[in-house]
Amino acid sequence: MNKAALPLILAALLVVSAPAAAQAKRVPTVDDLLALKSVGGVRLSPDGRWAAYMVTEADLEQDAFVSRIWLAETASGKSFQLTRGEKSCSNPEWSPDGRWLTFVSARIGDKGQIFAIRPDGGEALVLTKSETGVGGYEWSPDGSRIAFLTPDQAPKEAKDRKAALGDYEVVRREYVFSHLWTIDVGAAFKEPQAGTRWTQSRDFTVNSFSWSPDGKRLAFSASLNADLINSGTSDIWILDLEGGATRKLVAQPGPDNGPRWSPDGRSILFSSAMGHSDYYAANTRLAIVPAEGGTPRSLTDAFDENPSYVAWTADGVYFAASQKMNAHLFRLNPADLKIERMTSPDAFVGSGYSFAKDGRTFAFISASPTTLSEVCVSALPFASRTLTHMTDQAAPFILGTREVISWKSRDGAAIEGVLIKPADFDPSRRYALLCVIHGGPTGTDRPLLLSPDARYYPGDIWAARGALILKVNYRGSAGYGEAFRRLNYRNLGVGDAWDVISGVDFLVAKGWVDPARVGCMGWSQGGYISAFLTTSSDRFKAISVGAGISNWATYYYNTDITPFTINYLGDDPADDPAVYAKTSPMTYIKKARTPTLIQHGEFDRRVPIPNAYELRQGLEDRGVPVEMVVYKGYGHGITKPKSMRAVMNHNLAWFGHYIFGDPKPDLAK
Repeated sequence: MNKAALPLILAALLVVSAPAAAQAKRVPTVDDLLALKSVGGVRLSPDGRWAAYMVTEADLEQDAFVSRIWLAETASGKSFQLTRGEKSCSNPEWSPDGRWLTFVSARIGDKGQIFAIRPDGGEALVLTKSETGVGGYEWSPDGSRIAFLTPDQAPKEAKDRKAALGDYEVVRREYVFSHLWTIDVGAAFKEPQAGTRWTQSRDFTVNSFSWSPDGKRLAFSASLNADLINSGTSDIWILDLEGGATRKLVAQPGPDNGPRWSPDGRSILFSSAMGHSDYYAANTRLAIVPAEGGTPRSLTDAFDENPSYVAWTADGVYFAASQKMNAHLFRLNPADLKIERMTSPDAFVGSGYSFAKDGRTFAFISASPTTLSEVCVSALPFASRTLTHMTDQAAPFILGTREVISWKSRDGAAIEGVLIKPADFDPSRRYALLCVIHGGPTGTDRPLLLSPDARYYPGDIWAARGALILKVNYRGSAGYGEAFRRLNYRNLGVGDAWDVISGVDFLVAKGWVDPARVGCMGWSQGGYISAFLTTSSDRFKAISVGAGISNWATYYYNTDITPFTINYLGDDPADDPAVYAKTSPMTYIKKARTPTLIQHGEFDRRVPIPNAYELRQGLEDRGVPVEMVVYKGYGHGITKPKSMRAVMNHNLAWFGHYIFGDPKPDLAK
């Protein structure tokens, strides 16, 4: 490494400690971004007095993100930490009488168990002793039992085989199945319980479930097995807890999931593809069926987005859904199918809703262009109050401003994006431009302060160096209706590239962007679009491809989710090689000129790593500057703080050189 370059790189990438007395605002560092705490998993107590929520923070000593449970008093907003220790806590849930808060943690042994703690503090009690660990769980309405999911143990013959023949797996022949168990709460408070098993079949694996109002039955969804290629086989079942019998209630093509009982116990609501097998880009419906059997009926055909169930009260069915970059709470009347938006203003972004027993009070998470995610509470009609102060963490930092912009793509499609401007933005000046492309393709970028992708692509650091950041909601993004989500059917990459390049052109035409200093990056589907642009376009000075597809045929034959490819391209590569060639970055490799950084997890099964090696070799063969970094031990996402630090540093160094003129980095050092 050039010694003269070292101070510049250290200044850009490492934490700079300032004296406590000097509290002038400053640009956040990589470690500042890692240190930000976030909230999630909010649950409102039955009486509405308390909001339980998780606070997640980086623990660099463990190299892990650790979640702990906090409580906020909804009347006063006073909050305190309820759980402690090195191990994470997840899935907080209140007992029906509100006397106990339960959660899942692996704080005893290495398997997740259900714990219970009083909201006024004290030691947490372990309630379960599952040999394979607890997944989802739910209290019975009367509080006497808890139902939970747990995966089966490996059968004895599998253990004997491993002892004699070593460890191996026969692909798509050997699966782990999850099944329903219950514990008696009274007995569990005396000593941890293994529980009673209720489903046994190796013909299905249970995905989700809910209690009937009288506590005598469980509705559950189950698919053929846990293989993602069989996610479309999920159907709805009923388990009778008095006799143990199971019966299938809904059986139709496409996934049917998340069953929920009506308040009177006569009907089951569930999320459904309504018999369609090409469901990836299509609208999901909320459907209803009599609990005793009958024909499912969709309730949300008139709603042009994906509704996500929240609660069913005496006033109707509440669900959450996106509307462009916004996210709202809605109420559906099952009788006349009228849908009413409950939250405001239009630019509201809410999630994670949890209702009190009165059906009128709820807690949720909300964020905005000027606030981090916060825990909030409201009654109906909507009047939000914020209970937490997570945004205080951003007070020391110089951050860019966020706004929504729109433009027309090459084929006339209306495209929206989030534009991050430097805090001292001058419209008469030409800036560098960095495009950050979300995954999915049915993800959505929103104009939120320090959104999670900042831990891969630290936009505010670049903005402080004099760059605009453009996040493109390209065709296929959620929030814009089914027709928009289908615009990249058999046109992946191609149409997506139109949307990104037209956004660049739009900003260049406004006089805000220097066209010689434009970069692009993204992870997963965003990585694929970045790879497509690096081989098919000469518009970019540098590109970073994170966990991206380079060859759809390679991807199809190696991924753990092959139906996704068929849903978007219409056929397999043997029967329709033309569409695979049209949409694959490797088809255009001879045109590649753009210096490209490739980032990939070693054990990625969603986008298997051969895609990264293929792109790297193709670029190297043609003399295009390329670096490939493999993050050891990871799958599709980078999930530990130290490796996230590496991802950010590598991207900062790459674009620092090609966009801002820093010395060329040696990523090996």
